[in-house]
Amino acid sequence: MKILITGKNGQVGQSLYLALQAFPNVDVLACGREELDITNSLAVQEVVSRYKPDVIINAAAYTAVDKAESEQSLAFDINATGPKNLAMAANDIGSSIIHISTDYVFAGDHVDDYKEVDATSPKSVYGQSKLAGEVAVAEMCERHVIIRTSWVFSEFGNNFVKTMLRLAKSNSSLNIVGDQFGGPTYAGDIASAILQIAFSLYNGNQAYGIYHFSGYPTVNWADFAQTIFQQAYTKGLIESAVVVNSIPTEQYPTPASRPKNSRLNCDKIYSEFNVSASNWLAALKNINQYQKDNEQ
Repeated sequence: MKILITGKNGQVGQSLYLALQAFPNVDVLACGREELDITNSLAVQEVVSRYKPDVIINAAAYTAVDKAESEQSLAFDINATGPKNLAMAANDIGSSIIHISTDYVFAGDHVDDYKEVDATSPKSVYGQSKLAGEVAVAEMCERHVIIRTSWVFSEFGNNFVKTMLRLAKSNSSLNIVGDQFGGPTYAGDIASAILQIAFSLYNGNQAYGIYHFSGYPTVNWADFAQTIFQQAYTKGLIESAVVVNSIPTEQYPTPASRPKNSRLNCDKIYSEFNVSASNWLAALKNINQYQKDNEQ
C-alpha cells in the first residue's frame, strides 16, 4: 500500500508519520510545502502521477483563523485550491483521497450536536475556505472521505494546550471563554482514525462521504483549560493550579467569529469504519510531552 501525505509538518501530519512507523509494509511519501506546493496544480499532477499512491491524505491547511480575515486569497489557495488539485490528481489515477476539514464550516447556532447532513454556514473566512475545499474534493473525486474535526491539540506545533502551559508559568489566573462548546481532539487519535479509514478504503470499503471525528466529552474552553491546569499540577509541571475565570465571547473579541457550538456527532464514523470518538482526557495524561516540546 502506498500513501501520500501532504502537510507533513503540521500537527496531524507529524502524528500520521509517527503512527505509520508501526506499519513498515506501507510505503509513505510525506511532503511539506517545500516538497510539494499543493496550490500548484502541475506540481501536484507530477508527484501524484509519478508516485501513484493508493490513498492521498491531505493534512495541509491554512489554520490561522484570525489572520485569514485579512489573508483571504492565501487561505482559499491553501484550503480550497490545494485540495481541489489533489482530488483531481487522485481521480486521474483512480486513488482515494482523505481530506481533513473543520467544525468551523458550521455557524455554531445549532441546539444539538452537528451531524454530517446538517446545513453548513461558516461565519469566518477560514470556515468559508475550508467549506470550499470540501466542495472541491467531493466534486473532483468520487472516492473521497472528508473528516471534520475540532479543537486539535498535540505534542507538535502550536495549540491551546501548549499555550495554556506557557501562560501558566507567569499567570496565577486567566480569563478564558466559557460559552463556546466543542470537542478537544488529540491529533494522534485523528491520525489513528485516518489510517484505519485508509486501510479500509484500500481493502475495498466504498463508504465515501463526509464524517465527523472529534473528542469526547464535549466541554467549553474554560473547562478545557481548567482540566489542563489540573493535570499539569498533578504531574508537577506547574507549582500551583491556575484559577480560570469563565468569560463570555463578547469579552474576548477576535477578528474572526467562532462558532459557539462546535459539538460534532461522531456516530456515522463509528457505524461505517468502527472508529470511536477521540479520548482527549486520556491524551492529556501524557501532558509531560507537551511541556517538553514547549521548552525546546
